[in-house]
Amino acid sequence: MTLYPAMPRRAMRVMRTFRRSMSLALLTLLTLAQLTSAHAAEVDNIRTWAAPDHVRVVFDLSDEAESSIFMLDDPRRLVVDLEDTRLAFDPGEVEPGDSAIEALRTGVRNGDDLRVVLDLGREVVPHHFMLPPTDQYGHRLVVDLDYPGESALDEPIDPIAAMIRDQEMSAERALVEAKAQGKDPDEVLARQDSQAKPHPKRDIIIAVDPGHGGEDPGAIGPDGTYEKNVVLAIARKLNAKLNNTPGFKAFLTRDGDYYVGLRQRTLLARKQKADFFVSVHADAVKSRGPSGSSVYALSKHGATSESARWLAASENRADLIGGVDGSLDLSDKDEVLRGVLLDLTMTATMNESLSTGGQVLDQLGRVNRLHKSQVEQAGFVVLKSPDIPSLLVETGFISNPSEERRLLSSPFQAKLADAIGTGIIAHFRQNPPPSSLLAWQRDQGRGSGPGEYRVQAGDTLSEVASRHDVTMLALKEANDLNGDILRVGQVLKIPQS
Repeated sequence: MTLYPAMPRRAMRVMRTFRRSMSLALLTLLTLAQLTSAHAAEVDNIRTWAAPDHVRVVFDLSDEAESSIFMLDDPRRLVVDLEDTRLAFDPGEVEPGDSAIEALRTGVRNGDDLRVVLDLGREVVPHHFMLPPTDQYGHRLVVDLDYPGESALDEPIDPIAAMIRDQEMSAERALVEAKAQGKDPDEVLARQDSQAKPHPKRDIIIAVDPGHGGEDPGAIGPDGTYEKNVVLAIARKLNAKLNNTPGFKAFLTRDGDYYVGLRQRTLLARKQKADFFVSVHADAVKSRGPSGSSVYALSKHGATSESARWLAASENRADLIGGVDGSLDLSDKDEVLRGVLLDLTMTATMNESLSTGGQVLDQLGRVNRLHKSQVEQAGFVVLKSPDIPSLLVETGFISNPSEERRLLSSPFQAKLADAIGTGIIAHFRQNPPPSSLLAWQRDQGRGSGPGEYRVQAGDTLSEVASRHDVTMLALKEANDLNGDILRVGQVLKIPQS
């Protein structure tokens, strides 16, 4: 006798199918759990880059990860949370350097998430963003900690020179605007006329910009040489050469292994009232064959596209010439006038850039093969400051094994720096700003020849022009005066009426 009735065959088949389905579902869930676990991101490294006005923290990730950051006080610290992420290295290896970060701690939260805590020694303003993989890096979370109220080179390196140059630039802009509006330039100059002032013998200010830096290594040579390191070494030597030359004062846009934004570099130059900007780089291509030095100035197309960017309504408040530092605010001018002013300014700037570039290229050709025998023109962002003549120098091809070795050589770096500096100095000795020490030195042996006049105390531009029967504008243009102020002892060329 059976205790239970026999199960119908159809029911048994349904039961077996149900069991197989349940087993398959369970297996699928286990597989999905394993796949999810396998795709959890890992933090392979945390790198820091300390700069004078911020510190950058980079999390190298094996995959994308959702992130969030927030600040805590008492004590001051920054918390970085990464969802479904694991730590795959020893955080004790992180070296924050000379920065706001005093210590770094890590922990697990919610079972699968990673929390990183940065103990801070000063107030910071955090920003963060994700970067996609590149040829050199995988996924990255970048956290920038800015130091409020502090930026690199906040104060002019030469306050007197900066003040004088600012005055000259303001006077020049007024004259450019008068021309653009069809006004009589002599009437504008007459309104600004003043007696000759003592000669300031100011230094010419040069911004020296080492390309790349920090998270951005630039090109990498066949033997693993980073462009950022080579160009910083050359730029430091160039900076020293200029500072050791009477009449010049130079500064570096970065003096360490950290990144400075491309437009921030030209903003630094403008803050310092630089007379000239030179960016130092090392070229690279896929082929190992090309070699030699090149020099670039801004192209007309680059200037046109930049003018369009500046004139865009959304950019007027922040990116017009001067922008936040107010050296030239065009926001109150109509669109046509803004376009004319920018075109006039950029044309003059490009012409001086090309002139200086020729001198630099000539000097580079004496110490290295030239990749291009003339100054090239391109739309590099760092060349796009409308009011500062600028050059970008490709010192050599780091992708060429032989040139890579030379670029690593300190003596060769010194030769390149000397060539660039000599070219810049030669240009300014031939075309010194009227208020500069170089102009004063040039004028010491002049002033008594035909067609020349040495400025005396009490002279004004209008009086000198009237005395020699020429217009004020003609006198100004003949002497390349970039302001309306005469200097005692200055020697003027008197144009033929």
